[in-house]
Amino acid sequence: MKKFIVYIFIAVMMSSCFSGRRVGSVGGEVTGVGATHYSEPTPFGMVLIDCGSMKEGPGSKDSIWGIDSVARGISVDAFWMDETEITNSKYKQFVYWVRDSIIRERLADPAYGGNEEFKIVEDKEGNPITPHLNWNRAIPWKNPSEDEERAIQSVYRINPITGVRELDPNQMNYRYEVYNLTEAAKRRNRFDRSRRDYNTDHDVPDFDPMISKDTAYVDDDGRIIRQTITHPLQSEFDFVNTYIVNVFPDTTCWINDFDNAYNEPYVRMYFASAGYNNYPVVGVSWEQATAFCHWRTEFLKKSLGKEGVYVEPYRLPTEAEWEYAARAGVSTNKFPWEGDLPLTEEDGCFYANFKPMEGNYVKDGSIISAPVGTYQPNDFGLYDMAGNVSEWTSTAYTESIDRMTSDLNPEYRYNVAKEDPYKMSRKIVRGGSWKDVAHNVRSDLRMWEYQNEQRSYIGFRCVRTKVGTGKVKRKK
Repeated sequence: MKKFIVYIFIAVMMSSCFSGRRVGSVGGEVTGVGATHYSEPTPFGMVLIDCGSMKEGPGSKDSIWGIDSVARGISVDAFWMDETEITNSKYKQFVYWVRDSIIRERLADPAYGGNEEFKIVEDKEGNPITPHLNWNRAIPWKNPSEDEERAIQSVYRINPITGVRELDPNQMNYRYEVYNLTEAAKRRNRFDRSRRDYNTDHDVPDFDPMISKDTAYVDDDGRIIRQTITHPLQSEFDFVNTYIVNVFPDTTCWINDFDNAYNEPYVRMYFASAGYNNYPVVGVSWEQATAFCHWRTEFLKKSLGKEGVYVEPYRLPTEAEWEYAARAGVSTNKFPWEGDLPLTEEDGCFYANFKPMEGNYVKDGSIISAPVGTYQPNDFGLYDMAGNVSEWTSTAYTESIDRMTSDLNPEYRYNVAKEDPYKMSRKIVRGGSWKDVAHNVRSDLRMWEYQNEQRSYIGFRCVRTKVGTGKVKRKK
């Protein structure tokens, strides 16, 4: 807890380090603008991956597996990465935050008593502001009034079969907005038409480019309706995309991923039971993982207690960042460790959680996923970069991605529209999982999954770009 408080304090200092710039000079010479120096602290539970370069992708052909040598040189800047996959416990915090936000919204609703203390609509001077929830006001879990009890119980349901009171997954919707800086920064999208093309031989265009933005709403039946709107560029808000995502994991993935198998205990217990708290969360789509990253960023910003503070957002790693981190920056590594075997030659201990033999899931010590950090970390201090669960990246998949992306911080993003073919929604996953054979947990291999799919073997971890250039690690 102390470490987190220190982090918040320093982050607040970071946000104001450019607010008091002084312009100085010595004898009329230009000396530059001063700014408060700071050193970014380590985000909780994360490892610093310094900037570096490597050969990305398989370095040699494998005719048995149909693998071509497609390695190419890439460089990535420094970033922080979660040392383990996101656990059930951490993801539950997200789900419960969504639950509590819904309860607070309803406690402020006149239909449930209309307690104005749960929503802030004006500042300390009494001036109207954008309404937002008051998280300093505790939910009356004990001894609530009749209206408060109705508000609290409204997010739960009674299971019609078992009669057990349980959280209603269908209500756990998280709404968020994302400013698409990449599109907004493109020259063709500038509001000053004369600055869209620097070639003075060309006429200034007399029309504005077409802009596509995502938006969403919940209809009267509680269904999330997503739309993609396309129109001529009008304002900065054309680059703001709105998403509504149901964040509850699909616990039925344990049955749907495996035909004719008795996996019902996992459906009931894997996410719900505290016994699995330290296991990687699964049944989470790319869309849900992306929503978690946004919430984690907003959760931090709200903890700073200062509106308008910019912090580098939590996000999913790019494919290049993930592979560089997994292989510890070593181009010759096929795995997060040296050599081509998933176990040590000396004592036969396994390096990762995978399927060692046909039908034998337990030889490595785990029948399904294992608690995060069970196996030894790689040289960067990252756990489970091979096996345990596959991990979402931010990178969209296309067969020609290696010919499309830059060799500097390579990334390919595509925000699929509802009208697009389903194959356009593919996202790259990496690392293999507890159900895969040794070959498929290699760190240099690319796999993909549809962004709305929820699997019992896919999880994720977050990254944050490091402020300032990282330190280059030179290898002998």
